[in-house]
Amino acid sequence: MKKIGILTSGGDCGGLNGVVKGAAQMANSLGITPYVVPNGYAGLYNLVEMDSLTALTPERADRIDANLAGSEAGHSRVKVKKIEDPRKYERIKEGMKKFGIDGLVISGGDDSGSVMVDLYEQGIKCVHAPKTMDLDLQTYSVGGDSTVNKIATYVEELKTTALTHNRIMVLEVFGRYAGHTAFRGGVAADADAILIPEIPSDFDIVYNHMKARYFGRILKNDVLAGQYMVVVAEGLKTADGSEIYDESAGMDSFGHKKLAGAAKYACQELTKRLKADPEIKGLMKQAHMYVEKMNEIPEVRSVVPGHLVRCGHSSAFDVCFGKEAGAAAVMLLQQGIVGVTIVGIDGAQVRYMESKKAIVQRHVDLDQVSVYEQMGVCFGRPVNAYTPKFEKAEGRIARHM
Repeated sequence: MKKIGILTSGGDCGGLNGVVKGAAQMANSLGITPYVVPNGYAGLYNLVEMDSLTALTPERADRIDANLAGSEAGHSRVKVKKIEDPRKYERIKEGMKKFGIDGLVISGGDDSGSVMVDLYEQGIKCVHAPKTMDLDLQTYSVGGDSTVNKIATYVEELKTTALTHNRIMVLEVFGRYAGHTAFRGGVAADADAILIPEIPSDFDIVYNHMKARYFGRILKNDVLAGQYMVVVAEGLKTADGSEIYDESAGMDSFGHKKLAGAAKYACQELTKRLKADPEIKGLMKQAHMYVEKMNEIPEVRSVVPGHLVRCGHSSAFDVCFGKEAGAAAVMLLQQGIVGVTIVGIDGAQVRYMESKKAIVQRHVDLDQVSVYEQMGVCFGRPVNAYTPKFEKAEGRIARHM
């Protein structure tokens, strides 16, 4: 292993520059020359046409700000298997041979990870550093902690405007069909309701929870102020299991529906019930908020931060994990251990697993949800009582979100 390529792919997120920097620094320390393969799999496919590559020498690697989210290596959403070029794999191998690249460090999520598995099965040496803010891999993935912290911050900050106007606020966040970031971000910010794809949302239950908590806060407040916060994952499902998405948005390059509209749908469902509820007029009058034809029901507003949850700065945890994952990937390549995904560095152990198993989608543990239901958070279903099993832990326990 004399030269390696470092490639990042899929969606941007916190900690990725940590992966790039960690891989480069470890490679340099082992006498391996690291190169950036720019713009993800698109760059890898077009490597053969490039005149030169940027080597991440110690001086160049030093200039990478590991704290910044996103990736200096650049991204694209390209599924190599779908490229209509019968020589696509030979073309990639020729590009790697042109620059003397012996193996690849690839950082990506489940989609990018599936491409990495495909390349490995075609004889290309590569190691996967797990990256996705969705947190839906079997391992911890770079970007998750940064995104959870941003979601929690936005929910906390939105409480100020919600409290000023006595509003019900719905925040929609990424996550596709796994609700980890909505769940953890919402819990961290004391959201009142958290709606995730793993649990079809019964809006009658959400409405009754909202009505009791929202008016309870206002009527017990000395200045008649209150708010109610909902965090909803973009992959929201209704009580009958139907998905909420914008058909006009089309499909992405991996064949996934582009999800949108969950927050708007939640607002419509809550507003519809507020208008139809005969008790609301009396509650509004008790709160001295009622003005006929002008302020008859509470206002329900939606906010979609979109890419703000994945940009800017990384959490310290993601920077540390990213650097370790990048470094570990290089060490595995050097040892000839390929086709695997980094789990993490645990003391003297570099832990990894087969990538095919690592990219299997992991969903929110509903037993974990029950803990917070027991504490009063609404998840759009009847409360499931938490039944604990007590177990004494021995030794050091590694845990991811």
